[in-house]
Amino acid sequence: MKYVNNRVRRQDRLMDEQRALELLRDGEYGVLSMVADDAGYGIPVNFVWDGDHSVYIHCAPEGRKLQAIEKNPKVSLCIIGNVNLLPRNFTTEYESAIFFGEARIHLSDEEKMHALHLLIDKLSADFKEI
Repeated sequence: MKYVNNRVRRQDRLMDEQRALELLRDGEYGVLSMVADDAGYGIPVNFVWDGDHSVYIHCAPEGRKLQAIEKNPKVSLCIIGNVNLLPRNFTTEYESAIFFGEARIHLSDEEKMHALHLLIDKLSADFKEI
């Protein structure tokens, strides 16, 4: 995964690569964006990063998201963390990182099990049976 930040308008607010990867590792949810029916389509998702090059998304075995990815696998994942509402200033402080890539739908059973174990470790570790 390549860290690209030269297109950020507000360079003074730029998140460094280490913090972006921490957010990818620890983020509670993300918004997966793609093109569906010739329009932008974003949907909140549970995700887990394998610490290397893959992010796994938990989803149903069929639906609009998968149909869109079949047609165009280019996606982005936006993760938001540390939100602080500032009502007196009519604004919100937050950190965010956006990751770009190509989604793959047809994974081997072995990779699906690997992803499932990663998701369980991240989201439900207290309920994992040994």
